[in-house]
Amino acid sequence: MKDTASDEPAPHEGERPKGPPLGEVLEFMRLLWAVDHGLQSTSKRMESTLGLTGPQRLVVRLVGRFPGITAGTLAQILHVHPSTLTGVLKRLEKRGLLERKSDPLDGRKALFALTDTGRSLDIPSEGTVESAVQRVLSRMSRTRILCTQDVLTALAQELGGVPMPEDEPGENGARKPATR
Repeated sequence: MKDTASDEPAPHEGERPKGPPLGEVLEFMRLLWAVDHGLQSTSKRMESTLGLTGPQRLVVRLVGRFPGITAGTLAQILHVHPSTLTGVLKRLEKRGLLERKSDPLDGRKALFALTDTGRSLDIPSEGTVESAVQRVLSRMSRTRILCTQDVLTALAQELGGVPMPEDEPGENGARKPATR
C-alpha cells in the first residue's frame, strides 16, 4: 500500500511514520501524547456506552477490590490529591454505585464500598481502557512490561505525579541515601 501524497509505502502497524527524525525525547513525547489522546477518547466513549468515564470506572474497580477503602487511600493508590477524587466519589455515590459509611474507629473518615449496582459494573468490559491495556499486556513479555513500568514510574516521579521513594537501591544493590 502506498501513501498517495508522497508515493512512499504507508507505515505498517507498529512502524514509526515516515518524516523527519524526531530524536529519542520528542519521539517519546509524541507517543505519550498519543496515549493521553487515546485515554481521553476512550474515556468519552466509555461514558456514552457504559455510563462511566475512565477515571470513574477505575475508582469503581478499586473500591470493588478494596471494600471499605478511604478516600485518602484511594488518592494514594491513584497518585492524586484527595480533593481531586471528591467530585468523582460524589458523582458515583449520587448515581447509587458507591455507598459511604462513617469509619467506626475515626468518625472523621468515610469508608467506601460498592452498592449492588456498583458491583454489577465491577467486571471486565469490552471498550474500556482496562480491556485495551489487558490486550496489549497479554502480547508482551514480563520483562518488557517491567521495563516499561520502570520508565513510566521514573517519568511520573520526575514530573511529580508519583512520590520519589525515600531510598532506592542503587545499580549495585546498595541503598542510595534519601534526597530531599
